[in-house]
Amino acid sequence: MAATQDVNVPIDTAPNEKDWCLVEDTASETTSLASSITKYRYENGRRYHAFREGEYWGPNDEKQNDQLEIGHHAYLVLFDDKLFHAPVGSKPQSVLDVGTGTGIWAIDLADQLPATIVKGTDLSPIQPSWVPANCRFEIDDAASEWTYTNESFDFIHVRGLYGCIRDWPAFYEEVYRHLKPGGWYEQVECSVQWVSDDGSIPEGHVFKQWSEVFVEAGERLGKTFRILDLQKQYVIDAGFENVVEKRYKMPVGPWSSDPKLKEVGRWHLLECFQGIEGWAMALLTRVMGWSIADVQAFLDRVRIGLKDRKVHAYTSVSVVYGQKPLDGKKE
Repeated sequence: MAATQDVNVPIDTAPNEKDWCLVEDTASETTSLASSITKYRYENGRRYHAFREGEYWGPNDEKQNDQLEIGHHAYLVLFDDKLFHAPVGSKPQSVLDVGTGTGIWAIDLADQLPATIVKGTDLSPIQPSWVPANCRFEIDDAASEWTYTNESFDFIHVRGLYGCIRDWPAFYEEVYRHLKPGGWYEQVECSVQWVSDDGSIPEGHVFKQWSEVFVEAGERLGKTFRILDLQKQYVIDAGFENVVEKRYKMPVGPWSSDPKLKEVGRWHLLECFQGIEGWAMALLTRVMGWSIADVQAFLDRVRIGLKDRKVHAYTSVSVVYGQKPLDGKKE
């Protein structure tokens, strides 16, 4: 079962030691464009994008790219191997994946729908060169004015743009303008706040500090991390019809007694171990003014928290999809 937002995740009261072994080893790390795009910025031991430098706070190095692919797998387990929820149909002609990252979602969709042209855009040229013939990648800034022809796409997909967009209403206007009448938009976002249903995250716990500092950093940056709670209304306000929101709980660790959620939690915990330094470093040093030593000390505390089996934390996930009216007109 998938844990919806109003149902508590069942807790495994007799966990198997093997459930936790996957998280003990997180060290595995696995085109060519203009030199100005690939002349990356290196800072505090991590690599960042060069195109529109500073617009995105996450690294684009192999360690962080591994995190993106681990996260993709966690979502597939959570969503029962579905790449999307919107009733797009089996034969869309053209699909756009905004903020494609490593391109894994776009590649999987291109494999699944070989007659569909799938485009992925990102600030970083980190996608593989060997891809399906119907899959293409472009370097672009989703927060700028889009250069595609109006009404170009049957389906536009977004996953994980939290903390990336200053003007969300303007972004949704671009999405609306570039969808064909009757086309669908879908956005998947997760919370930066780790919470529990059973009170296993007490006051003063490092998870609470993690949640608070990320929310504050987003507000200071002018790029909110709270889009999970805002996106449904934004999509409605942009003129979309048949808007649906689905909420899920993604356990942080294999602590659930539900077999599927235990598997989700195993992969999500691995993702957290792989990703926390990259998620935190630029935001806490550039935006919050922390020293590198303070960031590393904080991350050490977070890692201890992630290994605490008495804590039954989860990440909230929101999936919102909506349809552009068939006549292409807003009410």
